[in-house]
Amino acid sequence: MNDIKSITKTLTDFIAARNWDQFHNPKDLSLALSIEAAELNELFLWKNQKELHTVNEERIREELADVFAYAFMLAAKYKFDVKEIIMEKMEKNGKKYPVEKSKNLAKKYTDFE
Repeated sequence: MNDIKSITKTLTDFIAARNWDQFHNPKDLSLALSIEAAELNELFLWKNQKELHTVNEERIREELADVFAYAFMLAAKYKFDVKEIIMEKMEKNGKKYPVEKSKNLAKKYTDFE
């Protein structure tokens, strides 16, 4: 079993043992993911570039783990293969952001000249 499937199984086993699947519909998983991402963002709020090193790394780890967990649970709900959907998206991104047009630029592909 690969790491992603192992993580997903750990999450789904945890949920099943507590009979929480009844609460984990796609809408609520999506909302929870957004909320956890906001909590991660909050750790960086109002920090300038020089202050970023002061952010509590343990809190970053915890919030990032929550983001990943909800994302993996949402993928599991739809029976998506996480590796597959990421690889597919990277292939699409490679076409939208070819190196020769995007290297060293922080622009959306629609803004390329």
